[in-house]
Amino acid sequence: MVRVLATGAFEILHPGHLLFLEEAKKLGDELYVIVARDSTVKKRKRTPIIPEEQRVQMVAALKMVDKALLGSETDMYEPLYSINPDILALGYDQKFDDAQLERELRDRGFHATVVRITKHDSRAVCKAEEIIRRIVAFEEVGRWKKGGV
Repeated sequence: MVRVLATGAFEILHPGHLLFLEEAKKLGDELYVIVARDSTVKKRKRTPIIPEEQRVQMVAALKMVDKALLGSETDMYEPLYSINPDILALGYDQKFDDAQLERELRDRGFHATVVRITKHDSRAVCKAEEIIRRIVAFEEVGRWKKGGV
C-alpha cells in the first residue's frame, strides 16, 4: 500500500487544487493531505479568509482525499510521524527545494520520495490571490455601476 502525502494552505479551493490532488492520488493507493494552520498561512502569505477548520473540512470532502488533517503549528514534519508517507507530492508552485526536502526527510528517519507535480492548467484561475483580486475588482465595478463609490 503506497501512501502519498500532499500539503498546502488550500485557502480558497480552485481548479489547480483539484488537479494537484488528482495527480498526487495517481502516485499511490492512499492520499493524505496536510492543510496548513492559520498561523502558518499568516507567516507566509496573509491572514486567511477561510478558517483552518473549514479548509480541512473542504479538503476532506474531496473524493480523491482519503484523509485530511491540520498541520503542526511548531514543526511541519510532526504529522508525518503518524502518516509515514512513501511519497511526498509537491505542487508545481510550492516553494521547496526537492533535494533539500528529501535530505531533511532522511535525517528525520523518513524514506519518502519527493515527487513534483508539474501538470497544471495555465488557463484556469489557480491562485487564491488571483481569485481575491478578481472579486475585489468585480465588487469595485459593481459599486460603480450601481452609483456607489
